[in-house]
Amino acid sequence: MKHDQVFKINLTKIEGSGDFACPNCGVMISPEDETENAYTILETKMKKEFLEELIIHCNRCGSRIHLVGFLPSSPSSLK
Repeated sequence: MKHDQVFKINLTKIEGSGDFACPNCGVMISPEDETENAYTILETKMKKEFLEELIIHCNRCGSRIHLVGFLPSSPSSLK
């Protein structure tokens, strides 16, 4: 019995400041939101000292969203 949907979002494909809509229900998820009203962080995966993947849970629909594409901050990584 599967009730959670799983999505993968590459943050390098997102325009703007990192806000995106849940692929399942459309609730806006913002990295600035620290209230955990929209989402909860389930797991943080690091590769050496860099964030490699963040797994979050949408609090509205229950989807799991795997966020990838975290880039070290540098002028050459910006488009």
